[in-house]
Parts: sequence; structure tokens; C-alpha cells
Amino acid sequence: MATDAVAQLADSLAKTQVTEGELSYKGQGRKFDNAQSVEEMVKEIQEFKGLQALRLEGNTYGVEAAQAIAKALETKSEFKYCYWSDMFTGRLRSEIPPALNSLGAALMTAGARLTVLDLSDNAFGPDGVKGIEKLLKSTACHTLQELRLNNCGMGIGGGKILAAALTECYKQSSAQGTPLGLKVFIAGRNRLENDGATALAQAFQLMGSLEEVHVPQNGINHPGVTALATAMQHNPQLRVLNLNDNTFTKKGAIAMAQALKHLRSVQVINFGDCLVRSEGAIAIAEAITEGLPILKELNLSFGEITGEAALLVAQSVEGKATLEKLDLNGNCLGEEGCDALREVMDGLNMGDLLGSLSDDEGEPEEDDEDDEDEEEDDYEEEEDDDVEEEDSSVNEVSSPLSVPRPPDASSFLCFPSPDKLLKLGTKRALLFEQQVDVADAGKTAEAFLKISSVYNEEDKDVKSAVLDSIDAILRKAFASPSFQGYNFISSLLVMLGLLKSEDKVKPVRVVPGHLQALEYVVRQDYFPQDHIAVLEAFMSRHVQALESCSSARNILKSTLEQVRPEN
Repeated sequence: MATDAVAQLADSLAKTQVTEGELSYKGQGRKFDNAQSVEEMVKEIQEFKGLQALRLEGNTYGVEAAQAIAKALETKSEFKYCYWSDMFTGRLRSEIPPALNSLGAALMTAGARLTVLDLSDNAFGPDGVKGIEKLLKSTACHTLQELRLNNCGMGIGGGKILAAALTECYKQSSAQGTPLGLKVFIAGRNRLENDGATALAQAFQLMGSLEEVHVPQNGINHPGVTALATAMQHNPQLRVLNLNDNTFTKKGAIAMAQALKHLRSVQVINFGDCLVRSEGAIAIAEAITEGLPILKELNLSFGEITGEAALLVAQSVEGKATLEKLDLNGNCLGEEGCDALREVMDGLNMGDLLGSLSDDEGEPEEDDEDDEDEEEDDYEEEEDDDVEEEDSSVNEVSSPLSVPRPPDASSFLCFPSPDKLLKLGTKRALLFEQQVDVADAGKTAEAFLKISSVYNEEDKDVKSAVLDSIDAILRKAFASPSFQGYNFISSLLVMLGLLKSEDKVKPVRVVPGHLQALEYVVRQDYFPQDHIAVLEAFMSRHVQALESCSSARNILKSTLEQVRPEN
């Protein structure tokens, strides 16, 4: 859970690699109010030859004490490591900026070149960020590799100030031929929210050097997650991505999945408590299947993920020889779903890598979904009646001498019928290509269902027209590098009523033609094999939506088994 992630992060923050050239006052619990109280410390700093690291954490320093320490640092040109977390406990917030200003100014005066700046657990807010703004923009930080600002209460304002300072540092260092190469960024529990995260994302994208990003518990929703996802694509060496306890929802999860497809070095993904939901989990599973060859840990716990989606996540880690842990605890699998998940992992010889499922929330209630389906069916029937009335009223006002409007693709897609499809003529495939925006996976899925709804196995002309039209649209869609295939499949499942969506999407009434056309599509060379497992999992579900199409579903299931790629 989120508390575990925070504990892990705290452990990570406590780890250091500096053993030589270090002077430590760590964890002494002392209170230094003025220059006199730090006289001994100042003397030790002054006398320490080749000082590279100073640990001040676990004590509390007033402004005068900080200024005295700063004075002693002004001659330390070899200084690299600032371990200054938790050093203002009990201080007024107004005391912190001047204290930080004096310490930063000393490092600039010394001509230091920092590698690590750790100011975590200081709760200094936006004003504290202003206290290190000059330092971050200076040459002292052109060499910075790790910036740790966990639990500092920066807020949106502080996030924006920090982003601007990092951007300026990058630009100035680049102008000098040594661009800032920040590798580790830690800023959990800072209330960055969307605006703060978006501002930082722009800086991250500019730098392109990040290897670890930890921003858990920041109140970031899908706009901020999407911005971070875009930025991560430009950081090819990224190894650890921790966004625990933010709120992805489908949009954020799909954006992050798309980013993961561009990354090959990721070892740890922590999206626990992020509400990725089933649609997001499916997208992430496909990204893992396609890449992430050295993945070690995947945390998708407490994300409202259902059993079928969880199985796809499990299948996605097959062949990941470096995997050490898969965490799917706290989702909505139910007892049977948990058993099925364990069975799949055991079948992959990875049973010991699956984390505990003790906090599973159980399967989502079906009653509510059934009620919604019935309401949606009623709505569709009412809509059909309205359309018929509208058509008749249009006919009444039409002049007997008026020329009938020639059929077009948009008219068919609004109100599909076999007759309209045939009347589009031999250029129907081209008309659909021009009409359907295949860059939009959702609209492409909707068009597929509209066209396939008139499929008729016994009418060769209609059958041929349907398959030709679908071929034209999907071949064009899947040929586009930017087409989000997993989003197409997800939208298709939602519209068929097989997958619950956070969006208010009204499922269509499933007819055999939908499944018959899909059976044809999965056999075509343009259909990605990575999507086969997803469809197979959902077609195996016992759901009311498919009961009226049992024959077509069985044929589709059989075909999916035949075309399933060999492991």
C-alpha cells in the first residue's frame, strides 16, 4: 500500500555511497540556534581537508547557526554532497529560506560542483524552494546528479519554481558545453498536483537524462500523469518510475503505457494505489509484452483491476527473466480470480514472484452493471423510435419532385442498414477510409461495430461489402505508427459491454455480425498478435451480453486459439 511505498522511499533516501571526505552530524537530535552553538562544528569543517560531504540531517538549525556553517563552507571547493534532510524541525517557516540562502551562497562562493542535494523532510513549502532557487540556477548545480526533495510541502507554486530553476540550470550548463545530467529526482508527498507535475515534466523532457523518478502521493490526476508520461519518453535511461498513490484513471494509464513502449531500461514500475483500472491495466500489459526486457518489479496494487485484466498483466511478464515481484494485491479479482491468477503464475514458473493477494476487494457487483445495461437497451429502443419518427416526418415534408439524396458513408454510420451499405457502391471502402478518423482508436472501434452490425453470413453481397469496408479501415489504422491498438481493443470491449469503463459509454446490443466480423479480422495479417490474448480472455467470460451470440462466440474463440502466437 501507499505507506509501504513511503517506507521504501525513506530507506532509499537513507542510502549513500560516500565514505571518504565525509563529515557527519547525522541524527544527533541537537538544537543549534546561533553561531556560538555551532562553534565546534564550524572548526571541524574548517579543518577538514578535502571535504566532499556534509551530513547535517536529524538536527535543527536556526538562521544564525546556518550562516556560521555557511561561512565555513566558503573555502570548500571540492564539496559535492549535501545531506541536509530533516534539519529545520521546530523552526518557523520564515527562518528556513534565509538559512538555505546562506548555505547555497557559500557553495557558490566556494566554486563547489554538487553531485547530490538532499533536502527531504524539511516541510519548507514554496518559500523554501525560493531559498534554493539561486543555488539550483548556479554553476554549482551544473553537475547535479541527484535531487531529493521528499516531503517538503512544495505545493504547485514550489513545483513551478523548481521546474523553472532546473530549466534555467539546464540551459546555462548546455551553453557552457556541459548540460545538466540529473539522474535521480525524488519529490514524494509535495502536493504538486497537475500544474506542478506538468511544469516539472517540461523540465524532465528537456533534460532527458533521468534514471529514477519518484513522485508518490502528490495529488496528480490524469492531465499531470499524461504530461509526465510524455516527458518519460524522452528519458531513455529511465530505470525506476514511482508514481504510487496518484490518480491515473484510464486516460493517465493509457498515456503511461504508451510511454513505456519507448523505454527499454525500466526495471521498477510502481503504479500502486493509482486507480489504473482494467482498461489501463490492459494497456500497461501490452506495453510490457512488447518491451521492458529487464523488468524487475511491477506494482499495480489497489487499482480497481478486474480478474480478466489481471490475468493479462500476469501473461505479460512471461519470459521476463529478471522479474522479482509482481504486486496485484487489493484489486477486484474475487476468490476465483485470485486462484486463476495464481494458476497462471504457477504455469509460468513464477508463482513465488506473485505478491500477497490478502487484501483483494472481491469481484465488482454485477447487479449494477446489469441494471445499467437494461437502461441502456431501453434508451437505444427509444432512440430508434425517435429516429423512425424523424425519418417519417422528413419524408412527409419532402416534395414528390425532390431528387433523393445519394447515400454516403456518414449516413450509413449514423443509421446502418444492409441496403445503405450496398448502395454505397464499389467505392464504399474508399468512402469509409475518408469518413473514419483512424487516428482516433475509439472512433475506429465504433465504425467497426457499425459496419459489422449488418453482417449477414447468408447474403454474399452484404458479407463481402462488410469485410471489404472493415479491411480498408483497419488495415489503414494498424499501418499507422501512431495508432493505439490497445486503445482500439479496449474501446471495442467497452462498447460490447465486456469491460467496464470509467467513461459513460453506452454498450451496443451485441449481434452475431460483430463477432463474425471480428473472427475474420483476427485472421488478417494486419491484426497484431499481441491483441489475441486480450480478446481470448474476454471472449471466455460468461456474460449476458454474449449469450445471444453463443455460436459466433464459440467460432471466434476457436479461431483465437488457432491464431494465438506460440510461446
